Amino acid sequence: MASRTLSVFHSSTAYLQLDCRKSSQSSLSFPGNLKVDVLVNSLLSNQLSLRSSRLKPLLRRPRAAVATVSFSLPTAKPERVSSEKMPKWSSRAIKSFAMGELEARKLKYPNTGTEALLMGILVEGTSKVAKFLYVYGITLFKVREETIKLLGKSDMFLFSPEHPPLTEPAQRALDWAVDEKLKSGESGEITTTHLLLGIWSEEESAGHKIMATLGFDDEKAKELAKSVSSKLGM
Repeated sequence: MASRTLSVFHSSTAYLQLDCRKSSQSSLSFPGNLKVDVLVNSLLSNQLSLRSSRLKPLLRRPRAAVATVSFSLPTAKPERVSSEKMPKWSSRAIKSFAMGELEARKLKYPNTGTEALLMGILVEGTSKVAKFLYVYGITLFKVREETIKLLGKSDMFLFSPEHPPLTEPAQRALDWAVDEKLKSGESGEITTTHLLLGIWSEEESAGHKIMATLGFDDEKAKELAKSVSSKLGM
């Protein structure tokens, strides 16, 4: 394609030069304000603009994955208490959940499991429980690495849904967090600490196993449980 384009440019230039020589011997001539190099440059720019316009569709950027943040988290027990008395999830907990969904999608998993919820807490990163985990060396990189070791890599041609549905252990972890908040009788929101302890309560879940592998234990869980309140467990 490049050689053909260059040949067109060369022949066009040669033609114009030959035409100029003839014009000096005949009555035909270019207008005073129109020069040969202007015509050549015009021809070149037209050719380049045509070629660049054909490349535009090929240069489109792929769409980035986007996490949609909801205002509540799914529950399997809507009848446990009236909606007026149902405690609200904190903004950090909701964002952690959304980030967990996004991590599941990045790994191309069909569901959002307890391991994804754990990663979501670490991705959000501003809560006290996330900082607590980082102090003990439980980082996003390590959790993601252990997740792949435990669950494996997904098929590279698989695409997760926009909101990968929760696994049963992940749903029970959310319900545990709500129940514990109701049992406490305290006002305030359900926090990321409740969410993490809910993950820990699911002993056979991937999230629990990964936390245990990285050094989390019942003593650390008890330490967190003491701080569970609307002020300290954000």
